[in-house]
Formats: sequence, structure tokens, C-alpha cells
Amino acid sequence: MGTVLQGMRHVQWHELRHAQGSASQVPGTLSRIAWGDAESAEDALSDLRAWIAALAVFDATVATVPFLWELAAVETVRDRAGVLGLLRAVLAHAHHPEWAGDAHRAVLAGRQTAERLATDGDPAVRKAAGQLLAALGGHVCETCPPE
Repeated sequence: MGTVLQGMRHVQWHELRHAQGSASQVPGTLSRIAWGDAESAEDALSDLRAWIAALAVFDATVATVPFLWELAAVETVRDRAGVLGLLRAVLAHAHHPEWAGDAHRAVLAGRQTAERLATDGDPAVRKAAGQLLAALGGHVCETCPPE
């Protein structure tokens, strides 16, 4: 795996849940985003969107968000704009109060990365980062206490 996603091995994925069950397949899915061809990465992003950000968030969402921030910052990842869009989707969903606050805080913690990506050389990444920054700045929900 190299240095990208190295921390995944420290997460007990088999103990976590997402919208469709066990999160044991999340590491492989994140790896497809990191190193897969365009089609594989797109499919992996779609899978993650359905698992961790479709209408609700879960404990697997909380564990996955830091790795999404990591992928968004690596220039060799094929669809960094898609990764940023997935982070924005996580921030938009608060239908599982037990996990939403932690998931939202994990997204909010990456603000500096989003700010850096807002000046990226890739126009799609710049646009996605700008949209995410707008969502971060305007984030208000019942699960997150005001700052």
C-alpha cells in the first residue's frame, strides 16, 4: 500500500457497520479509489456513497472520513473531485444521530485540506473543494453543537 492509506490496517473494519452491513470491504474499496483505473475508482466511489453517505451515516463513516481526506490530497488519485463530493455528502446527512456528530466533525476537521485544494491545479478539484468549503462554512445541524 505504500504510505497512502497505511493507517487502514489499524481499523477493526469487521466490527464496523455501514448502510448495507459489515464494513469489512471498505479497505479494498478505498484502495480501488487510490490505485484503480478510472472505471474501478468510479465504481468504488459509488459503493462508498451508498454505504456511508446515502441518507444516513454510520460508525464506518466515521472511520472512513480521514482516509477520504487523505485520498483527496493525493494528486495521483484519479477522482479527487469525487472524493470531495463524497465528503460533502457525508456532511449533508444527519439521519443517524448516534454517528452523525462524529462523522460531521471528521469532515470538518479536514477544512485545511479543503482550503489547500481550493487552489489545486485541477479545475474539477478546485470546484469540488470550493463547494465543500461552502458546505463546511454553512454547516448547521441538530447533532453538531455550534462553535
